[in-house]
Order: sequence, then C-alpha cells, then structure tokens
Amino acid sequence: MNARSILKPDIYLALIYQIAVLLGIYALLRLGFYFVNISLFPAVTAKNLWVIMLGGVKFDIAALLYINSLFILLQSIPFPFRYHSLYQRICKWIFIITNGIGIALNIVDFGYYKFTLKRTTGTVFEQFSNEENKLKLTFDFFIDYWYLLILFILILYLLWWLYDRMQIRSARPFNILNYTTHSLIFLLIIGLTIVGMRGGWRHSTRPITLSNAGEYVERPEEMYIVLNTPFSIFRTLGSVKLKPVHYFDEEELKSIYNPVHTPNPDSTFKPLNVVFLIIESLGKEHVGILNKNLDNGNYKGYTPFLDSLISQSYTFTQTFANGRKSIDALPSIISGIPSIEEPFVLSIYSGNETNSVAKLLDQKGYETAFFHGAPNGSMGFSSYTKLAGFQHYYGKTEYNNDADFDGIWGIWDEPFMQFMAQKINTFKQPFFTTFFSISSHHPYKVPEKYIGKFPKGPLPVQEPMGYTDMAIREFFETASKMPWFNNTLFVLCADHATVSYYPDYQTLLGSYAIPIVFYYPGGNLKGMSDHLVQQIDIAPTVLNFLNYDKPYVAFGFDAFATDSTNFVVNNNGTSFSLHQGNYLLLSDGNKSSALFNVKTDVLLKNNIVNTLPDIQEGMENHLKAFIQQYNNRMINNELTVK
Repeated sequence: MNARSILKPDIYLALIYQIAVLLGIYALLRLGFYFVNISLFPAVTAKNLWVIMLGGVKFDIAALLYINSLFILLQSIPFPFRYHSLYQRICKWIFIITNGIGIALNIVDFGYYKFTLKRTTGTVFEQFSNEENKLKLTFDFFIDYWYLLILFILILYLLWWLYDRMQIRSARPFNILNYTTHSLIFLLIIGLTIVGMRGGWRHSTRPITLSNAGEYVERPEEMYIVLNTPFSIFRTLGSVKLKPVHYFDEEELKSIYNPVHTPNPDSTFKPLNVVFLIIESLGKEHVGILNKNLDNGNYKGYTPFLDSLISQSYTFTQTFANGRKSIDALPSIISGIPSIEEPFVLSIYSGNETNSVAKLLDQKGYETAFFHGAPNGSMGFSSYTKLAGFQHYYGKTEYNNDADFDGIWGIWDEPFMQFMAQKINTFKQPFFTTFFSISSHHPYKVPEKYIGKFPKGPLPVQEPMGYTDMAIREFFETASKMPWFNNTLFVLCADHATVSYYPDYQTLLGSYAIPIVFYYPGGNLKGMSDHLVQQIDIAPTVLNFLNYDKPYVAFGFDAFATDSTNFVVNNNGTSFSLHQGNYLLLSDGNKSSALFNVKTDVLLKNNIVNTLPDIQEGMENHLKAFIQQYNNRMINNELTVK
C-alpha cells in the first residue's frame, strides 16, 4: 500500500470519513434500486429523483447510526486504549461485517421488491422462521440473481478498500485536559447519534418512520426509493399497534360500512361441499380468457385449462388480492380479514377470536382440511390453519414420499393434488377443504420430465404456471369421477400477483389483480360480472351462497350481491388504496394524496385529487369507516358476533 495514498486523520475525523463513505455507498444503492425496478416507478422524473435522493439521506443516516452504534461507541469512548492497533483491527472487522449485512439487505431488495412492492420489513424474520430450507432458498436466490451477488462482493471490496485509505493518527499523551475534552466529545457524539436515529432534534418530533418518506415523493410507491431496507427493518421490528379511531358515531358508521353480516335466519342451508384452490403467484395477467384486450386480441395466456374452467364458471372482470405475500392471503380468503400495515397472522392481534369458513362450517357438521405440499410448519400455515379451525392438516409429512419433492419448497403440485383428491374421497360429506399450491414459486422450475412442455413466456413464472395449470386439470379429471364432485362449490384464486410484463399490471392497482373463480358443476353458476371483488369477499360470498343462517364478521361483501358499495382495499404499510366504482383513492387515512379514474386512466398517470369533491369525500368517508371498523374491532377483539 502506498503510504502517500493513506489518510492519517484524527480519530473523530476518521469516524466522520467512515460515515461519509457509507452515505455515498447508500446513495449508489438507492440509485441501483431505482434503476433495477425502474418500470415500477414510471412517474419519476429527473427532478423527482433528485428530491428523492436528498430525502433519502435522512433515512440513510438513521439506518447507518443503528447499524454502526457499536462501532461508534468503540471509536468514541474517551480512553487511550482505543488507539491500539489490535483494538482498531477488531473495530475494522465489526465495521465491515455489520455494514456488509446492511448492504446485503439493500441489494436483496433489488430483486425481492418486484414480488412484494415494498421494502423488506421486520416481519420477514417471523415469516420465514419455520422454513426448514433457509440456506437452500438463499442459495437459489443468489443463483438466479448472481449479478446481485457480484455487486455485493464489489461493494464490500470497495468499502474495505476505502476503509484502508486512512489510518488513525496516534493520540497525544492523555492528561486531565485531554480526557475532559474527549469526554465532552463523547457525550456530543452520543447526543448527535440519538438525534440522527430519531431523524430530528426537536422534543416534539416523533422518530421518523416509513411514512415520513412521503414528504419527498409524488406517489406512494415512490416512498420505497426514499427508504432503505435496514431502516425499514429496524422501524418495523416488533408488531404494529393499531390506534383506536372515532371518525363517526356507531349509527353513522354502520350506515357507511358494516362488516357484520346478518343472513336471513329463515333461509334453508345448502350443505354443499366447498373446495378452495389457492394458486401461488397466479396473477390475472397470466390468464388468457381474462385478457382479451392484450396483444390486439391475440393474447393466449399460460393457463389453457383455467381458461376452459372459467368458461364454465362465474367470475368477474375486476378481481384483486388484498396483499402481495402468501402470508397475507390465508386470513383474507378464509376469514375475510385483510392485512393492514403488517400480515395479520404476525400481528399482536392474531390471537383474537375470529370467524373463518372452516369454523362456521364446522358448526354445520362439515369435515375440514387444509392441504399444502410444503414441509409442515412452512410459512406458519399449520399454525394459522389450526387457529382458523381446520380439523386436519396435510403437508409434506403426510404425503410421505420424498421422491416427489421438488428439492426446494415441497411436493410438486401434480402428485400432491392427486393425493388431495384421493384423501378428500375418504371424507364424509359435507366437507370444506383448502389447497395452497407451491410449484409456481421462485425459482420457477418444473419437473425434469416436463422441461420444454410448457410455453416459457417473457416471465420465468409462466412456464411453471403452465405446469400448475396442467396439475389443476388432472385434479379436476380425477375429482369429476368421484361421488362428491357435483355437490361441490369450487373457488379458485391466487394468493397474490407477482412480477408483471404488461404495463396494465405494473400499476398500483394492476399489481394486485388476480383471478377469482366460482365453479359449481352441479348447478347453473355461470357468467361474468363487472363487480369489484377482492379476496376478503370470498368468505361471505361462499357463506351466503350456502344460505348460512347465523351472523358473522367478515370485512368483505357477497360478490353475487348487487350492492354498489363494493370496494377493494389495500395497505402497503405507508398508505391505503381504495378502489370503488371507477376511482382509485390513495390516502393515509386522514389526507388523500391521489385520485385516479381507473376507467379512463388505466395506467394511473393523471392525478385528479381534489378535483371531484363529492366523489372524493364519499370515498374518504368509506375508507375512514373501514379503518374505524378494522382498528377498533382488532383492538377490542370484536371479530366475531358475541
């Protein structure tokens, strides 16, 4: 190393230098995050990006102070031994390792963001806590995103090289004056560190959180450029605690929005079997029959069997998920409970008493079961389904044949769905079962014997989607020969959408679009409606279709009803989106930031907020009513009818 190229600053200037180096690296990581995901931020201009970069510095400082709190402490304590070469070598390793982790987390979100549409948060540790193959999943991720691994190595080397560009100048002999000076500097550094972590020095200023990123953006999704992943994780460690709200009195609240369903007690219950098929990553974009407008009417999609099934079913033109993760889907679909700010099953309210299709049908004498080909405990599904009242759980353990293990997630969909069909055939009628597929999941593989059998398409998910579509076809072929088939209502939907190719599905609204299909082979349930339907509508729709005759709580509506108040709600951790009628409203619950006419502005380019006061006020009131019902019922454990 050339001695002339090495800086020899005072220990405090060295500390400033090291933090400045990290801020520069985080700025580069922010630009990298933006450019890798640029198609998901179509409205960002050069001017917007400059504001975003400046705003991001506040969040970078907070994250870096959290990450480097031990290093800062070790470098600033007012004792002479901190100048010893061994001590400094230890400090260097602490600096490189802790900041290497922070850099890695940022880089992982280069690839992971397009799946979740938000930065990774503190819930990720609980979300994957039950996975038996964490190392395998991590390895496969970096195989598919090998360029991110190379980027990480290069940045880590740059950090190491820049760290070695300076050597701390030897200390002057310590005396009372020097010790006092260093002690005062130590206290100043501690104070500045606390201020930096909080994002401000005023006593009245709350510590900055994810929503503060909204100050630097024009659209809510752009907040994730401002943020960095370590900050998002630090700020979301621990469960979110909802706050009670009282926008309306009880009478007015119920007149606007009421999640308590009161069916006609004199109606005759229909004991149909019910089978839910939840398909991993089945975005609406992949289904040809639901996209007749794409490619000038020539779009075929990747699910030929599902296309044929939909032609014999009842579905809707506007159907949406209530989240972007598998863990969001189950409570939405089975209990009519969406995830707000964080997954419901990871929240402090997950222990609340809840309704579910399984619990309510159990009261009617149904046998209930959940099928998921992953190792038992994966994604916490076995724990959730137990709380949801399922009597049986069938996973990889019960399948008991590792010859059909895909090597990553679990049993391939084709053999596992055949196993499910045979197992269902042993149940007494009526029964309720739910299947959750796994094969159309990253790293997007198909069994070796099917390689080259399905169209690949522009997205890697589309080849395994073709495989899962075939598995569904074979399941229905088997089930159709069984005595319970014609007496069964099948509901098929996705857990969430995933990466998209067409611009229509890269918008805030389109990125949640999924199919929701109701198939009743023994009845005349066929057609297509333009109603807005979301995952939380599935439970009340099924229960009402069966003429369930007792009151229950579910945050959705009956999709077959003609009620014009149907809506779609989502929360990305920083703001709400409410789709109602022809409009999409974005709001934090108190202040609206955007309004779009989704019928005439499919790509959501024209923000018309504050230009249609009557429509906007009505949607704002509906959203406030939803928030009031959701928050207060969660806090007060009022998710069932007492």
